[in-house]
Amino acid sequence: MSDSRFTTLDDWLRWQETLHPQTIELGLERVRTVWRQLQPEPSPYITITVGGTNGKGSCVALLEAMLQAAGYRVGAYTSPHLLRYNERIRIEGVEASDAALCRAFARIDAARRDVSLTYFEFGTLAALELFREANVEVALLEVGLGGRLDAVNIIDADAALVVSIDLDHTEWLGPDRNSIGYEKAGIYRADRPAICADPDPPPRLIEQARMLNANLLQVGRDYDFTSTGPSWRWWSGDLHFDELPLPRLVGTHQIGNAAAALMALASLGDRLSVPLSAIRTGLLQAKLLGRFQSIPGPVEWILDVAHNPLGAAILATNLQERPCSGRTWAICGLLADKDAHGIIHPLLNVIDDWYPVTLTGPRGRSGEDLAQLLRAAGARVQVAADPAAAGQIAQAAANPGDRIVVLGSFHTVAPVLTAQPWQSNSPPPSREA
Repeated sequence: MSDSRFTTLDDWLRWQETLHPQTIELGLERVRTVWRQLQPEPSPYITITVGGTNGKGSCVALLEAMLQAAGYRVGAYTSPHLLRYNERIRIEGVEASDAALCRAFARIDAARRDVSLTYFEFGTLAALELFREANVEVALLEVGLGGRLDAVNIIDADAALVVSIDLDHTEWLGPDRNSIGYEKAGIYRADRPAICADPDPPPRLIEQARMLNANLLQVGRDYDFTSTGPSWRWWSGDLHFDELPLPRLVGTHQIGNAAAALMALASLGDRLSVPLSAIRTGLLQAKLLGRFQSIPGPVEWILDVAHNPLGAAILATNLQERPCSGRTWAICGLLADKDAHGIIHPLLNVIDDWYPVTLTGPRGRSGEDLAQLLRAAGARVQVAADPAAAGQIAQAAANPGDRIVVLGSFHTVAPVLTAQPWQSNSPPPSREA
């Protein structure tokens, strides 16, 4: 008979949501204590930790695809998930099974004794356990929140990448880019590559990298890239890659993410051999649900989890660069702790009609609250009950040549992705952009 507390993944996750008195508690002492019980020896694999306000998931997907194309056994840990918890942990591109997650959770539960862990801390430790069990050669860890005090920072990364710095999670990370940059720089380590892909890094990020004695590698200074129509070029010192294919991930900003991923790989070149052929293959194969994900048809659907001002600005640029012949409709749901005005403003000129929706839960924001902000900005608005209902309404209202954009949160995109309202007109199969 098993000593495991639970036998199903759903039971484990429900329990984890209630175990710790706070949903988010930044700090490493508790999770590090349990980690040392589980794995007292240093991790045998190479680790690349990826932080930043936006672009983390894209960089992990690009690194994962390139490393796998080079023949490495890769583990990837990302968050949050869109449809299934299992998405958070992948080994060789395959999501962790319910059984594997339950095994890992049981080991963590036994090792923690009376130490309380958050939902995210349980998941982080599970990923590290499964990576060890699978003998991965490279582990890619996406920071959940901030960096310095995030659970993934119990691992001393061999290379750390901060993709971008912008205002988000200010109640935990501080009120400005300087404060947030300091927190994100906490994933850097002494004498190890510390990549910063933000073209305008705040002073405290640079200062913290120096304080940590990290080997700071900045875009525009230590590496750079340029786009030349259907291809792009990357270089760092004497190393250069010419006529690279554009990433499968949609949007001009993805070239910057790919350039950052290449710098991370190049910085570990003495330990990771990734040939140009694998780089090319990885660029063409990397995929990520919910990041400017296009579902073609008479009415195109675009799913994007943009949930902060920088993400919204990138989405607006991508929409402008791909104009449609008809109207653009938006299904938008935001969490209450997000900068609604900062998200809405850059999109006003590229969206014709808005369907604000209510997101439930303790952090949810009502659709009517969002509608008031939109109306004050002069937008055309029709409130819908929830994302799935808005999807049905928008699909019925749209004409061929129109497009429907779903944005604002993982909690907005996931219900629409599950409901698939575009199927009512039997469009072509989904394409993950």
